[in-house]
Amino acid sequence: MKRPAVVSLCGALAVCAAFASAPTAWEMTSYRDFLAGRFTGLSLTREGHLTLAPKLETLLEPDQPVIWSLAAAPGGAIYAGTGHRGRVYRIGPDGKSSVYWTADQPEVFALALDRKGALYAATSPNGAIYRIENGKATSYFVPQAKYIWSLAFAPDGSLYAGAGEPGTILRIESAGKGEVYYDTGQTHVTCLALDAEGRLLAGSEPNGLIYRVSAKDKAFVLYDSSLPEIRTLVPAPDGAVYAAALGGSIAQNAIGAAVPGQGAAGGATVSTTTATITVEASADQGGIEIKPKNEAAKPQPPQTAAAAVTSAPPVVEVSGVDKSAIYRINRDNTVDSLWTSKEENVYDLLVSGGQLTFSTDGQGRIYRLSPSRKITLLTETNEGEATRLLDTARGVLAATADSGKLYRLAAGPGESGTYESPVHDANTVARWGRLSWRGKLPDGSGIVFRTRTGNSVRPDRTWSDWSEPLTDPSGSPITSPNARYIEWKALLSRSGAAEPVLESVSVAYLPQNTPPVLRAISVTSQFTAAAAKAASQSSSGGAYSVTVTDTPDAAPATSSGTPAVPVPRAGAEQLLITWQAEDADGDRLVYSLWFRGEDEHEWKLLKSNLSDNSYALDADALADGKYYFRVIASDAPSNPPATARTAELVSSPALIDHTPPVVVPGTPRVTGSHVEIGFEATDATSPIRRCEYALDGGPWVPMDPAEGILDSQHERFLLKLDGLSPGEHLIVLRAIDSANNAGLAKVVLPARESK
Repeated sequence: MKRPAVVSLCGALAVCAAFASAPTAWEMTSYRDFLAGRFTGLSLTREGHLTLAPKLETLLEPDQPVIWSLAAAPGGAIYAGTGHRGRVYRIGPDGKSSVYWTADQPEVFALALDRKGALYAATSPNGAIYRIENGKATSYFVPQAKYIWSLAFAPDGSLYAGAGEPGTILRIESAGKGEVYYDTGQTHVTCLALDAEGRLLAGSEPNGLIYRVSAKDKAFVLYDSSLPEIRTLVPAPDGAVYAAALGGSIAQNAIGAAVPGQGAAGGATVSTTTATITVEASADQGGIEIKPKNEAAKPQPPQTAAAAVTSAPPVVEVSGVDKSAIYRINRDNTVDSLWTSKEENVYDLLVSGGQLTFSTDGQGRIYRLSPSRKITLLTETNEGEATRLLDTARGVLAATADSGKLYRLAAGPGESGTYESPVHDANTVARWGRLSWRGKLPDGSGIVFRTRTGNSVRPDRTWSDWSEPLTDPSGSPITSPNARYIEWKALLSRSGAAEPVLESVSVAYLPQNTPPVLRAISVTSQFTAAAAKAASQSSSGGAYSVTVTDTPDAAPATSSGTPAVPVPRAGAEQLLITWQAEDADGDRLVYSLWFRGEDEHEWKLLKSNLSDNSYALDADALADGKYYFRVIASDAPSNPPATARTAELVSSPALIDHTPPVVVPGTPRVTGSHVEIGFEATDATSPIRRCEYALDGGPWVPMDPAEGILDSQHERFLLKLDGLSPGEHLIVLRAIDSANNAGLAKVVLPARESK
């Protein structure tokens, strides 16, 4: 069973306790905790508080997968360019919408209005610019470029166009009259804008460069981003420039009919040139830095629209790096990084009243960043991407992809909103306790919770239905079935001006206690000098020592003669039984150790209440034979008796062999300097594993048995020695069994006369 803990989506904080009977609490309290859920009509402040979001009104819902571009006319009408059927819609001041124009090409990436209110639309691929009045279009300019990403009118009435393949900036003075104003050498010029002084700004891909173009063929790089694509440029009244960059995830997913470095919303996509990225370790930042290759793209001849439609390439994620960023380039050309994300791509920016509003592909989210850099998740459209933002007198407009829609954010909050939490994994089937929450609930407002549970990772039809409402802030019992996974949702509502605020939510539960797991048991022998000393003291009643000196004087005689001094062994043998155990819940374990002989039926307890994973046993306590050892592990110290679990494991048979082999030599046969000695070695318990001899205290010399292989408990040997010198010799024979017991015998060859 798990110890009491507070489990946050940002991490797990384990609170140590002596017992694990108390429930675990899954708490959501911070901005990051709540950001992992799903929002509908709710905002999330930097402090991690859920509030009612600005009301989201649907202005346009065409039968198109994506809205690429927006433009506002002076009279209050809004134009929207779409893909992949190349339509331009007009939404009148009264909110009524209609198809204003249909292009020959599938994508309308850019729209712009001149001083007279005429609409200009750029189509792709095989880019062309059209002038549209009263729904009728005339060809205005056809550049030698495959894509046209952006349009911007200069104060003098000339039209600038940002093109792709090749990445050039075009300046168009009138119908059919235009030129390449600046060739960036990049693959795409992705965005254009004019700063407060009327100077042209441009962003590029794949090297993420921001240019300030002051004249034909003359430009200055304001910033070289580490991300491949500059998506949007927004000049501020104070002379600063805000930029959105993306591409840390080179993902051909989402809206990429032809957005550089992006992928398609819907089925078919328009293929584009992909940035080449080198990922290198950065010693300064301690992470990974993306460095695009500086390779100028070569212009390519236009292709037909049919040839440009291909299936989306596979997604390639670069982990551990930023996917997108927002920069502020100050008047003195210094650059501040205002926001970065490793999860979301930023698509568009708005600057108004000192606040920055931006949109991303995280469920079509719209964020607001204050001058003090406090971020608020303003609302979530629950679409794949929020592609464009437009500030109007009646509120901010947001265009989306995945399902092409146009929304307007009202000035005031909506009347209700819901939040669905991420799924929480209890790691095992859990018994649910109470759901409690903290927040502000003024009169006329309400906060209601529901829960559902299941045993599959993602909620599906096998999950339980949403529960009945839970309303008690101090804790409402959760009635959903016991299961491994749980999810909750909250409904915030108001009937007046007062708004509810949800600050934190806690779900208490008791996970099912999982039993311990025993992995292995091993039995080894060891010798300890301390044990030998203890054995010696217990047997003789005290320790003694013998000193031998080299002196010509004879030692004084005693009545009993000179005693033989025994040489003690280096240590006493012990059996060390060790085992490996673990508990998934982190519970404290205790063990009991049992044994039985091979021919025995009942287990005998060696030791109980062991906290260590080993036990040393005097080897002499067990006679020769095969034994089994059983370990029982229990998590009782961390659980009540009724829920404590155990596990057991039995070892492989362990052969205990204390008795050395018996070596029986035969009568030596001496012929001159040649000697043959036959002998037998027999062990009662284990096979003979080695046999050797030593001559006159010399080194041990291995011997082979008469049959050529050591494979039994009884072996015969024949020792042959040649060239022995005259005189007496001592031959010691040693046989060693599989338990490393050594049996010895000696043969004394009497002295022979030299010839």
